[in-house]
Amino acid sequence: MNAPLYAVVTGSDSGIGKAIAVALAGGGVDVGITYHQDSAGAIRTAEEVRQAGARCAVRQLDLTDLPGAAAVVDELADELGGVDVLVNCAGTGSSEKALDMDYATWRSVLSVDLDGAFLCAQRAARRMIAAGRGGRIINITSVHEHLPRVGAAPYCAAKAGLGALTQVLALELSEHGITVNSVAPGEISTPMTGQEDVDPHTEPRHGVPLGRPGHAKEVAAVVAFLATPAASYLTGASIVVDGGMSLMGPQASQLMTDEKWRQI
Repeated sequence: MNAPLYAVVTGSDSGIGKAIAVALAGGGVDVGITYHQDSAGAIRTAEEVRQAGARCAVRQLDLTDLPGAAAVVDELADELGGVDVLVNCAGTGSSEKALDMDYATWRSVLSVDLDGAFLCAQRAARRMIAAGRGGRIINITSVHEHLPRVGAAPYCAAKAGLGALTQVLALELSEHGITVNSVAPGEISTPMTGQEDVDPHTEPRHGVPLGRPGHAKEVAAVVAFLATPAASYLTGASIVVDGGMSLMGPQASQLMTDEKWRQI
């Protein structure tokens, strides 16, 4: 596939999504930006995209209002001129044990993190097939695509499901030259973790081999690579960006108060 020209990045008003939008713009890609409630954040992202020399379009996207809300992908593609890259980054979570959770909470998380990603991917893939230029679909999952966490039942279920969906789509869309991969971050300094604008190097994490959280730009760099021709033979993969957290187990890694584990 030629260098992609147009991308849609859901949930790009802040955090990882914002960093991805700006990174793609730096590579000459025009970007469709979506937000749920933070319109001011989306405007800030748009300003940075334009400063990087790319065009952009902005739409509100509420992935609890499905299936209709996914039409935003088509709206952005129409305004930009197409869609060569879709990054499913919009997400939410919960912090409650499964037995205490009501069904509405369960469904809300699944709707945003899994149903929404499926419907956006479906619409983007149809556009890519019609254009005949191939494409890239990149799903932002989590280390919890692979490993569980207490208090995050719907989040873990959704991310694991999105990881499996990534693999199925990689098989089904391969004949059209569309690659589908997931990027699985660990703890990243973002508004979602209460660490917006925090230098992760100042936040020690004894249970993480690299000793700190990640920066949103470090995730964005991997996504930007997947959107380039250099990644044209990579599909169906899950790339974990977690500083080694998953090697330790995400549950235990956050409870360690020293680094005695490094000793023999």
